Amino acid sequence: MSEHQQPTRFGQWLRATALDELPQLINIFRGDMSFVGPRPLVPSEFQDWDRTPEGKRRQSARPGLTGLAQLYSDKSPSPSERLKWDLAYLRDCSFLLDMQLLVVSVRITLQARWEKAGPKVAAEEV
Repeated sequence: MSEHQQPTRFGQWLRATALDELPQLINIFRGDMSFVGPRPLVPSEFQDWDRTPEGKRRQSARPGLTGLAQLYSDKSPSPSERLKWDLAYLRDCSFLLDMQLLVVSVRITLQARWEKAGPKVAAEEV
């Protein structure tokens, strides 16, 4: 979309509810992604990540549809902020944490809060 086009109301609703992410289910069912984990990397933003052990660890992770960075950081976190949350998830990942993140993510989706500025949840919610 060019910078002069405004999304339609329907497009805004799809984005706010994260329903525009539904095509990612194909990647999940193919095994390329999981429901929970760090979001897929954008190569142009993270091209130097393979130069540090933390970056290599993050790059080796299977990407997910939702994760700590999506819930606890700003809508557009800096690469270092995103790395911090992604590494925290990789360090603490468990079935219980994944279930908690899924429940919170579904709640945020039903409340159409994904486009809200700032963190989507308070620290005590997960």
